[in-house]
Amino acid sequence: MRNSLRLLLIATVAACAPMLPEPPPLTPAPQPTPQPAPAPIQPSTAPATPDAAGFEGWKQGFLARHGGARRAAYEAQLAGLTPDPTVIRLDGNQPEFSRPAGAYVQNAVSAARVAEARQRTDAVPWPVIQRYGVPAEILVAIWAQESSFGRIQGDMDVIRSLATLAYDGRRRDWAEGQLKHALDIVIDGRRSREGLKGSWAGAMGQTQFMPDNYLRLGVDQNGDGFVDIWGSDADALASAANLLADAGWKRGQSWGYEVILPSGFDYAEAEGPRHPWSYWAQRGVRLAQGGEPTAAEAAEPATILLPQGARGPAFLALPNHYVIRRYNNSVSYALAIGLTADRVQGKPGLTATWPDDAPLSREQRIGAQRALTALGYDTQGIDGVIGSNTRAALRRWQSANGRIADGYLTAALADELVRLAS
Repeated sequence: MRNSLRLLLIATVAACAPMLPEPPPLTPAPQPTPQPAPAPIQPSTAPATPDAAGFEGWKQGFLARHGGARRAAYEAQLAGLTPDPTVIRLDGNQPEFSRPAGAYVQNAVSAARVAEARQRTDAVPWPVIQRYGVPAEILVAIWAQESSFGRIQGDMDVIRSLATLAYDGRRRDWAEGQLKHALDIVIDGRRSREGLKGSWAGAMGQTQFMPDNYLRLGVDQNGDGFVDIWGSDADALASAANLLADAGWKRGQSWGYEVILPSGFDYAEAEGPRHPWSYWAQRGVRLAQGGEPTAAEAAEPATILLPQGARGPAFLALPNHYVIRRYNNSVSYALAIGLTADRVQGKPGLTATWPDDAPLSREQRIGAQRALTALGYDTQGIDGVIGSNTRAALRRWQSANGRIADGYLTAALADELVRLAS
């Protein structure tokens, strides 16, 4: 799946949005769950300018660990390969995790993109909607975000990109697994090496699938004997629908709603345990556009999201929101997909305004994680990705220090944390 992992862990899939989110990309579960706490991600072990000797050492280790009966075939595909410094640079600056949610969402849910997505809904084969239960508007929203409807699929050598990520070491186990699958795609004749192109994160095709999901969930919708997510709209869209259905998509339900929070709302409850609508309604939460969730949605466990803190829009996230995050495990990404789909359906835009916050530099993100951990609020890894573990740690610090516990890291707060921990 994107210029996506922008894309870990349906693995996690954007050339426009890499598929390297917090947990390993796109590994759907029978029941969608909030971002699981991954094993701590270690800082990169590779130098800023990769060295050939170090890469060769990693390659021989990879072949020993994963080659087996295919070692000679793998070695032939890896022959002459060098690491790509661009991949290492991009891995630390995925826009889903570095830009404020509002900036990301507003760029994604543009009037032009919504208009084209609306026109493209007819491209989703009706049998796909019937079989998988995923609405056309969700599929075209993913298609738009992942590759601009197939126009920007990424032209990087997927095998080289994944080998670089594995050598870099930050997500070695995950990247080596994806690399093995990519090599198998070529060796088994499913796709030529020259045709195995994708994003810097190894995400492929119009809907930016990672290699494991291509092998497991790719669909030959047009019946030509190949799963061609690069050239066939039908194959790409059916594969995306299969991925979401496999991850637990709930037919006939929305991804979520914008909500208005009451005065005195306990922001520490956001992104925490999930509850049915009655729980939130009793606490004064109401839908921004009025009305109520459907009966089926009201019975589902849901949580409150504050993607840009107490000053920004608030959302009631239903299970399908978390299913979208199996595609790309980013709150911003999932909101962009859901809000694009809403607009395609003709629903109104948000009632709340996004704050105009500056993006955080990588140094600020890593500094804040290191500071929180040093202050006794473990972020479960120092990787520069402000995900659920970092937000939970920040909420604990905010609660302990008399702040609004919205888990939102601003540039000023990041600098304050670094000063406190120094």
